[in-house]
Amino acid sequence: MVYLSLIRLLAKLIRLVAIPLVLTACASAPVQEMSDARQAINSAEVAGAAQRSPDTLLAAQRLLQDAQARLEAGAYDDARQHALDARDEAIKAREQATATSFPSP
Repeated sequence: MVYLSLIRLLAKLIRLVAIPLVLTACASAPVQEMSDARQAINSAEVAGAAQRSPDTLLAAQRLLQDAQARLEAGAYDDARQHALDARDEAIKAREQATATSFPSP
């Protein structure tokens, strides 16, 4: 009888500890998103965005810095969103740079 009560108590304790751990583990670091943003910024720089679309490139770089800060703070969801926004801004900067370097006929 006492043995059965101890098993039930132990099962409750395991659930109380395991459920929050599992939920926390679901939020993983946005490694791929950070890498994608860095690559997009590099691509924009190679395309001449620093000269042809500096404001958009700067916005992408700032968003990536914000993403890095949030990543270091453990705010993975915020870091992921900032990294995605940085990637999008970098793509926009690259498109603006290439559009201004190749005028349409």
